[in-house]
Amino acid sequence: MTAAAAHPPRSHGETADERRARYDADEVHSLRERVAEARWRRRLAASRSLNHSYRVGVGVVGGLIVAVGFVTIPLPGPGWLTVIAGLFVLASEFTWAERLLEFTKHHVKRWTDWLTARSIWVRLLVGLATAAFVYGVLVLTLHMMGVPDWVPGWVPLWR
Repeated sequence: MTAAAAHPPRSHGETADERRARYDADEVHSLRERVAEARWRRRLAASRSLNHSYRVGVGVVGGLIVAVGFVTIPLPGPGWLTVIAGLFVLASEFTWAERLLEFTKHHVKRWTDWLTARSIWVRLLVGLATAAFVYGVLVLTLHMMGVPDWVPGWVPLWR
């Protein structure tokens, strides 16, 4: 969708209610389009330098969140959730991130649907395999970086 198609020209006398009615008549409202229609975002977009600075800021913040997510994927915790949160931030301004977020949502839903259609034993095996992988990454990380002194000796980790 081009910028002209996403934001059709407004007449000078258009009220907020008329703009909202025109916006509601559209069929699809992406996150980026909803953010772009917000009053505060339109004010930022009116100034070229503010608009550019805002987009750079969104890119930097979203990129950092995605980077932290990628680093934490193999560690216990919300690695993939952090990556998706970073994509959400980036998708508020960038079409490519919006497409990637939609792709990710589609495949996560497919995986969830597939897994919930399986028997409880398959789901338990997937859960155990995931837990074993996370435990293995944790042990490997602690082996490479060293086990902290505060970890009790009875905890089953490499020393």
